[in-house]
Amino acid sequence: MNDAEALNYGMALAGLIFAIGLTGVLMRRNLIFILLSMEIMLNATGFAFIVAGAKWASADGQVMFILILAVAAAEVAIGLALLLRFHGMHKTLDTGRAAQMKG
Repeated sequence: MNDAEALNYGMALAGLIFAIGLTGVLMRRNLIFILLSMEIMLNATGFAFIVAGAKWASADGQVMFILILAVAAAEVAIGLALLLRFHGMHKTLDTGRAAQMKG
């Protein structure tokens, strides 16, 4: 397998994983599953950076992946705090209930 094929397969896999995460965000109604799907999408993006960095023998992809991991950690911390607050107020994590909020 040459470098071009490896890049194509890697990007196709990253696209497939991203599509799975996007499907989870669009189809699920539970906020925890939506956060998990967003994590899957961020990991797919990081994987695409790793594959592209390996193609050109550069560490830039790995640096970007570390940045993506930091953003994902911040997203989880803030998202879970918001989920706890939402659950405390409404006793549910259904997104349909969030659409009915007044404010």
